[in-house]
Amino acid sequence: MDTKDVIYELRTRSGLSQDELAEKVFVTRQAVSRWENGETVPNTETLKLLSGVFNVSINTLLGSPHQLICQCCGMPMDDSILGRNGDGSINEEYCQWCYIDGTYAYSDLDELIDVCVQQMAKEGVPEDQARIYLKQELPKLDYWKRYEELSDDGQFEAFKKQLIQEINDLHIEGLPEVKALNALVGKYVNLAYRLPSGANVQFLDDGTTYLGNQLESEFGGDRCFGILANMDFILICTYKAGGEDPELVLYKKR
Repeated sequence: MDTKDVIYELRTRSGLSQDELAEKVFVTRQAVSRWENGETVPNTETLKLLSGVFNVSINTLLGSPHQLICQCCGMPMDDSILGRNGDGSINEEYCQWCYIDGTYAYSDLDELIDVCVQQMAKEGVPEDQARIYLKQELPKLDYWKRYEELSDDGQFEAFKKQLIQEINDLHIEGLPEVKALNALVGKYVNLAYRLPSGANVQFLDDGTTYLGNQLESEFGGDRCFGILANMDFILICTYKAGGEDPELVLYKKR
């Protein structure tokens, strides 16, 4: 699709008139009309505003001229999994798992490779082949080439270590020692827990990225532990394969 068609479709889908859209991005109705007629294209600053209004990438607004690739883990991206800057705006360079509200999730390339190998193995790629490929390709990506410039001097890693210590200090019966926390997007782990009252409650925001992990219970059986945490809380649960029959073990404000 051309930019003119994208803007028209997004505007009408959002139920906005040309006047209403113009007001939101500080232009005239005539400017919006010219965009939709293909006479002009929004400038860079206006594209950023349109990106915020419609919650899509500038790449999408321009008709998706290229495939977005996460510059940390190498995953192909669409608008649904793009990372967010600290102000909530879309970042087109990184996915939700690698870039959390303006913070880079990985400072250790080997740790990221371990995570990616596990995911690729689930898709049928032999682990040894996946590891060789990732070790060859990931260092070519912008984040790792510019790591010294982009790094936060280990602050996020220190936060993860603090969280891990807090979780282990809870001494949850049957929960093995937690050694790592990975980025997990809410919509993939937002389970509904049944409370004693009979109500089903979800604690997560589908669009937010959390830190967490899945660990097999020390008691064996068909249930495993799920861990989720962020700046505000720690959540421990158990569930069967595929997140079935979830039970809340602990929800603790930090």
